[in-house]
Amino acid sequence: MELYPAIDLHDRGAVRLVQGDFGRVRGYGDPVALARSYVAGGAVWIHVVDLDAARTGEPVNRDVVLEIAAAVDVKVQAGGGVRGTADAAALLDHGIERVVLGTAALETPELVEALAAHYPGRVAVGLDHRGAGAELAVRGWERPGGTTLGAALDRLAGVDIGAVVVTAIDRDGMLGGPDLVGLRAALELTAHPVVASGGVRSPEDLSMLAELEAQVTSSPGARRLAGVIVGTALVEGAMTVEEAIAACVPSV
Repeated sequence: MELYPAIDLHDRGAVRLVQGDFGRVRGYGDPVALARSYVAGGAVWIHVVDLDAARTGEPVNRDVVLEIAAAVDVKVQAGGGVRGTADAAALLDHGIERVVLGTAALETPELVEALAAHYPGRVAVGLDHRGAGAELAVRGWERPGGTTLGAALDRLAGVDIGAVVVTAIDRDGMLGGPDLVGLRAALELTAHPVVASGGVRSPEDLSMLAELEAQVTSSPGARRLAGVIVGTALVEGAMTVEEAIAACVPSV
């Protein structure tokens, strides 16, 4: 299971939101410096989200995203406000390894299909859900997506994407532990690589995620998570990048 240290951008700085609430913002300074510190700790991926673009569709922090990619020698996955072909190309053609589509994936699913065909393996779909019914949210988590996690995964079954990023909004930034039940369900519902997000608070949580398994009748053996995004626990000092990477290796 790969570690994706997270950098969320708001007003050109690195921040964390509590449950996606723009009224509950914590600042963490220079995002480029933060990215470099993650790489120094051994990270081979960085996950960057332009929160302002996710909310409005305007890529106001795009230059910062590209500056991060230029400053580190590891792969960068970026999302937030990728609503069209031009948005994706502006990232994928200039140093970003993989883009994450959230709102656009639900509102214009044909865009995902077209981008996946043009950039095979370099498009991920972000599915951000809230509550027991796994209802998806869009537009920076401020509006309902009109569908569920299961329905969205079913629609993506034949699309050549690199991953699905599954976020439990209610757990994001709360350090309350990951959504093991929901993530196991996601593994059972899709053949795509699943990257978990939301709630990780400790190396023990990462160990549980690394060992999480789902049995799928259509494929031999058990499926496991491909990666996990960790933000608050790293910037708040609950664990180091080195500790997180070590915990991402399953014991069996």
